[in-house]
Amino acid sequence: LKEDIRIIETEIEDAAFWQDKVNTSKVLANLTKLKNKLKNYLKLEVLLDEVKVYLELLEEAKEEEPDTITDAQKVLKILISEIDALELLSFLTGKYDKANCIFSLNSGAGGTDAQDWTQMLFRMYTRFFEKKGYEYEVVEYTLGDEAGIKSATLLLKGDLVYGYLKSEIGVHRMVRLSPFNANNKRQTSFAAVDVIPEIENLSKNIQIDTKDLKIDTYRASGAGGQHVNKTDSAVRITHIPTGMVAQSQASRSQGANKEMAMKILTSRLVQKLETEHKEKVEELSAGNKEIAWGNQIRSYVFHPYQMVKDHRNNIETSNLQAVMDGDLDMFIEGFLRT
Repeated sequence: LKEDIRIIETEIEDAAFWQDKVNTSKVLANLTKLKNKLKNYLKLEVLLDEVKVYLELLEEAKEEEPDTITDAQKVLKILISEIDALELLSFLTGKYDKANCIFSLNSGAGGTDAQDWTQMLFRMYTRFFEKKGYEYEVVEYTLGDEAGIKSATLLLKGDLVYGYLKSEIGVHRMVRLSPFNANNKRQTSFAAVDVIPEIENLSKNIQIDTKDLKIDTYRASGAGGQHVNKTDSAVRITHIPTGMVAQSQASRSQGANKEMAMKILTSRLVQKLETEHKEKVEELSAGNKEIAWGNQIRSYVFHPYQMVKDHRNNIETSNLQAVMDGDLDMFIEGFLRT
């Protein structure tokens, strides 16, 4: 790490380095990551040395020293936590784990309750993104018929964001007393999460024939300012051979929305091409599964008791409110470690 940092800092000293603004930005961002990684390693060394000193003091002590033991335990606890965090990074070495990602939510079986559930998940995940410090942009947000949302698509930027969020791909099931049912009966609803990496240099990876595209413009239905529902600026692009659809309504500009929709569509097509050779493609993407019974990766029970359970590793918690407020680390880390 020290040598990599030295090489970049030497490169920066050259005046020619600053001519290419795009490359400069990438190199400086990489330098920041390297320095943070080095800082974490050095922090571990300091903590480990502290633990060794405490152990030596306790070995040499002629009688038990409760205060020293307490202090040693505190430092040891921090050291273990930091090592766990470092270990977690070792599981994020996939081809696209460092990439930004396109995060999608779609309502499934359950009617209005499912659309309301999709909006609840939207809130849960955006709170999680904010806690993690991820930058996100809502590029598509389609309101439900009576309540909630039918779908939403977000562009996420952050360190290892795809690596962390790929664990959320799948069907999410909710059980609660329905506020939309006259008899307040218990209702089971479903929504799906799909996550694909934002792949750089897309034009080098795939060529799309414009004859294979169907491009529609429409009026956006979600929140987005005074222009919403007044101009046909939202864009939906369908790739006819595969049936894949991408849409964007983030900008007032139809051209900008078309560019974003193409970016999303191309990323999805690249991912499809790269997974077609695998024996079980359906395990890699929620888009290939029915958003209904039997396919859920996680259940959120609001009634008759409160519990969230991940069916892939049996991790569960009764603190439903914390989860809905974006506390998802236990599930994500549990997935990465299994």
